[in-house]
Amino acid sequence: MATLPRLKPREFYDLVVEVALIRPGPIQGGSVHPYIRRKNRREKVSYPHPLMENALKKTLGVPLFQEQLMQLAIDVAGFNPNEADKLRRAMGSKRSMERMAELKTRLYQGMAERGITGEVADGIYLKLSSFANFGFPESHAMSFAYLVFASAWLKRYHPAAFCAALLGAQPMGFYSPQTLVDDARRHGVTVLRPDINASHAKATLVPGTREKAGKGEPPGQWGKGGPAVRMGLSSVRTLGEDVAKRIAEHRPYHDMVDLARRAGLHPATLTGILDRLERGGWVARDRHPSDRRAALWAAGAAAQERDHRLPGTVTGVRAPALPGMDAIDELVADVWATGLSPDTHPAAFARAHLDSLGAVPIEALHRVPDRTRVLVGGIVTHRQRPGTAGGVTFINLEDETGMLNVTCSVGLWQRYRRVARTSNALLVRGVVESAEGVVNLNADRLAPLAVPVRPTSRDFR
Repeated sequence: MATLPRLKPREFYDLVVEVALIRPGPIQGGSVHPYIRRKNRREKVSYPHPLMENALKKTLGVPLFQEQLMQLAIDVAGFNPNEADKLRRAMGSKRSMERMAELKTRLYQGMAERGITGEVADGIYLKLSSFANFGFPESHAMSFAYLVFASAWLKRYHPAAFCAALLGAQPMGFYSPQTLVDDARRHGVTVLRPDINASHAKATLVPGTREKAGKGEPPGQWGKGGPAVRMGLSSVRTLGEDVAKRIAEHRPYHDMVDLARRAGLHPATLTGILDRLERGGWVARDRHPSDRRAALWAAGAAAQERDHRLPGTVTGVRAPALPGMDAIDELVADVWATGLSPDTHPAAFARAHLDSLGAVPIEALHRVPDRTRVLVGGIVTHRQRPGTAGGVTFINLEDETGMLNVTCSVGLWQRYRRVARTSNALLVRGVVESAEGVVNLNADRLAPLAVPVRPTSRDFR
């Protein structure tokens, strides 16, 4: 693997600022949009009072870090270092709003002594009190920024390894395994189902053909020939990591009866485990989809295997002629057994219906002009209502082409409350908001969308 490149100091600090910027403290303190405008040179850098320049110069006159607020209190209100540290602790305390209020009189007195009164003094106090809800220490933001940069670099140049690592660390993070797999697939990564004769307990890479690094790519870049990600056995529903490790340690297996005998599976759980393995079609490697129903039939027979029985005496393993699974059957089986489909996205099965309605694929929204009213459809992966959003709810919508943030006003949410809260997939009509490569949708109508499975979403409490 190529070495992680070094960023220039200014480039890295810009990333640090971006990490710290979109947080409740800067948002409530009104720091976000002024910083963006100044960074893009659409607004001149200025300071409400000359005494503020010392603390705020490196962030273009906009307060972003706890340390800056401490320095600001020293410069504009005459706080000593001990008082500034009390302010820092107040900003990080669970009862910080009460403790910040105790310091209010001291702040205003100090500012008045330096000629800072009225709206300027009120603005400084607003910024200080806003950070009481949540403001990043600069050191925290730097550590976070390094993780962001390293993760983004790995995803760009080693997307399969990045995906495998995230799948192996589940449950974790904001995004579900299905979303991670769909994103990897859109970036050219092949994700393979678990296989008892190929999979480890955790997700691993299946080596492919290394190709010469392209222009601008680091040495060792995997080319289009590989690698793929092989899902781990522990991803199978209720299988568990201990059982998955035991199955992996004793491979290869000749058939299901061999698996039942040598893996040391408890008889009480054997039938269910084989059922889950076969429902996903994973016991025989590279099995044709039409064989999956027959294999599921055979799983029940293999569960008869016991240590005290003679080998080869299990009956009923050979299934009669059975119909094969179609694409929807396979999707349902995959999602039931592991919570995701490695081959396709549930929204893809609604694409013909979406096209007939004139719905725009999410990926195509980047080419739609700003302020255009459109219709989109997809799976709901998240519903979020941050305390700083004034009652606005954000829905994350996902189809087979990408993800989209949908903004729902308070009035819209009340109007479509039942549909918005209970639908696993939605049709959303709204106005495109596109700026600097970022696309959102401001919704004005919601309707349920039928899909073959009912994926769960991560919702606010």
